[in-house]
Order: sequence, then C-alpha cells, then structure tokens
Amino acid sequence: MAIETPVANLGYSRREQRGWYFYDWANSAFSTTVVTVFLGPYLTTVTQNAADANGFVHPLGISILADSFFPYMVSLSVLLQVFFLPVLGAVADFSHMKKQMLGLFAYIGAFATIGLYFLQGDNYLLGGLLFLIANLSFGASIVFYNAFLPDISSPDQRDTVSSRGWALGYLGGGLLLVINLALFLNADKFGLTTGHAVRISMASAGLWWAIFTVIPLLALRPRQPRKKLPPGERYITVGFRQLGHTLRNLPRYPHTLLFLVAYLLYNDGIQTVIALSSQFGSQELGMGESSLITLILIVQFMAFAGALIFDYVARALGTKRAIIVSLVIWTGTVVYAYALLQSQFQFFILGGVIAIVLGGSQALSRSLFSQMIPRSQEAEYFSLYEVSERGTSWLGPLLFGLALQATGSYRIGILSVAIFFIAGLILLPMVNVRRAIEEAGNEVPARV
Repeated sequence: MAIETPVANLGYSRREQRGWYFYDWANSAFSTTVVTVFLGPYLTTVTQNAADANGFVHPLGISILADSFFPYMVSLSVLLQVFFLPVLGAVADFSHMKKQMLGLFAYIGAFATIGLYFLQGDNYLLGGLLFLIANLSFGASIVFYNAFLPDISSPDQRDTVSSRGWALGYLGGGLLLVINLALFLNADKFGLTTGHAVRISMASAGLWWAIFTVIPLLALRPRQPRKKLPPGERYITVGFRQLGHTLRNLPRYPHTLLFLVAYLLYNDGIQTVIALSSQFGSQELGMGESSLITLILIVQFMAFAGALIFDYVARALGTKRAIIVSLVIWTGTVVYAYALLQSQFQFFILGGVIAIVLGGSQALSRSLFSQMIPRSQEAEYFSLYEVSERGTSWLGPLLFGLALQATGSYRIGILSVAIFFIAGLILLPMVNVRRAIEEAGNEVPARV
C-alpha cells in the first residue's frame, strides 16, 4: 500500500549513539521519582482531601473511591496509549518527523510533570489530568526513541547499544531519586513540609527530563522516510490504514509474532515483581519504609551494572540464550521467595539478584525485537511492542491478587508470578531468531 523510496545511508555514529543513550537518562527520572515513589501516595492523599464522608470523589458524576483514583488514572493512561501509540508510530514511519515527535512528546510530558508542583489541597483532578498527559507522552516518546535503535546501530552492535541505554537510564533515575529522597527525609531541616518536598521532587523530575532531552535532540540526525505518503492521503488517515495493514500482515512474520507473545508474558512477570515487591516486603517480612527505600536504591544502581553484564552474556551465548538465562534466574527468585526467604537480609540479597537480571532482560528483549521487524515500519512495530507491554500489565497483578485473596498468603501470591516466566521459557526457545530476521528482510548478526 506504500511506495518504497531509497533512503540515504547516514552510517553509524558513536556521537549519535551516545546522544541516544541520554534519553534513557532523561526520562527515567519520571519513572522512578514520580511513578514509582512519590505520586501514588501523594495524589491519593490529595484525593482523600476532596472525598465525601463515605470516602468517594465524583469526577464527571462518576463515584470513585478516593484510594482507587490513582490506579484508575494509570489504567486510563494505558488505555489511551493502546489507542494512540500504534497510529503515531505509523505516522512517524511515513514522515521524516520521528525526531521531532520524540522531542514534542518528551517536552509535553516533561512540562506536565513540572506542573505537578502545583498539586496540593484537594485539587485531585489537576493531578489526575497532569499524570494522564505525562504518562501518555512518556509512552509515545519511548516509541520514537526505540525506533531510532535500528537507525543508529548495526545488527552486531544492537545488544550493546540497547544495554548501555538501559544502564544509563537506571543510573540517571537513581541519582535524581537519591537527591529527592534526601530532600524528602530531611524536609524539616530545609524548612519544608513533607508535601512541599514531594511537590519539589516531582517537578525536579520534569525539569531533569526537559534538560537532558536536549542531548539526544542535538545528537540524533533526522532520517528520510522509506515510504512516501500515497496520493490523497494525510498522515493521520494513513496512520490508521497502515495500522490495520500491519495487524493483518503480522502473521506473515510468525516468529516475530511468537517472540512478541513470549515477551508479553515474561515481561508481565517482571513488571509484577517490580510493582509488588515492596508490598511483599512490608506485609510478609515487616520491613519499614526506610528499608524499602534503601532496597529501591540498591536495585536501581545494581540494575545499571546488570544491563552491562548481560551485554557480555549475550556476546558469549547469543541474545536469545541470554534472555533465557535471565528467565531461569527470574523463576528461581520467585521460587526462593516462596520457599526459603525468611529475613530482611535475604530480601536485600534477592533484590540484588533481581537487579542484575532486570536491566539485562529488558535491554536484550528490545534489541532482539529490533532485529525482527520489517524495515520502514520501526516506529509502528515498536508502538505495538510498547502498548502490548502496557496493555497486558494488569494480568500479573490480577493473578497475584487472586492467589492472595484465595489463600491469604503473600508467598503463594508471589509464586503465582512464576507462571509468566515459565510461559516465556516454553515459548522463547521455539522462536527461530535467524528465520525471523530473514523474514523481516534484515541482516543477520554474527551471533543470535
């Protein structure tokens, strides 16, 4: 349905790769400081301030329990991403605006995050709206960021470049989180209330995001699209048409599709462990807030090393085998948490093990997927990768919650997550990576 056009080969530039890494450094501040640590509890408190005597708020006339408002905003932002991101990806593939769209959504997200400084009192709708804009923009910018990976690195460089980006992201997000936690824990010494310290911390994440996004925007070079816009089409309409075309043709790439399904399952397990490990530590082991904060920081900085370590594992074993090794370790961690974990010290050790495989499994999955997608459709396929990850992220917490409710045991709840890692271990070996790369028309790297 599209006319293929030649594209100038700009080559692979280390300057461009280094600039690309820094978008991970820039946006990770939003993930760690805002989403992981501060916004959920703070927005819930603001929503409770606005609640009626029964604990409900009524946005647009809909009755919502105050404690449920933030989770609903997370779900709504994911739903919007599922609808918008594939269309935006298709538009990017038909235009030369991939770099501009990365910058546009990065700065919309960053400024919305800075706006969280004004969230106080009972103005929960402002907080919900700003988070909705920021999280939607965050997901959109990641699509265009990931789509640059095949442009800036050869097939044999892909694992290394992806791993370094993930590693720098963990480092950047961790550094700002250390600063913000120091401010939060010592708010009285600075003459601040804890609420004011939280607002400063969230705004700093937006400022960090905005400042460091300048680096990739200066370093990345715009690429001409490999497709011309068909006569009579507009970018938005062709985006919807191309999305339908891609979904219909996805079965033509069966091993790419199989990898995507495997990734959805095992990544759901990863996201569930990340999301619920603090709750497990506090409820099952009686860990206090200071211990959990320390653990979050340990995981953040050890994940930096883990992403780089697994790059070497991939060089030695191949990317697919390295991911399989990480899934074996993931399975072992949840089994250990169920059967043997007894003390806070053991939980810290387990957190270190998780940190090592965390960055590696995600970075290598991104680089492997980039090898298996058709040329000229990078942004579109990465939009499917992003929304499929977010669109299924409720399955793991749901299974955990059902297991916990049925048994009353956090240990059985965490053990249930092993199903997702085992499913990945079953499906991933069935993926013929070489054939998937060849079917997509790409160059096969020396080791897969």
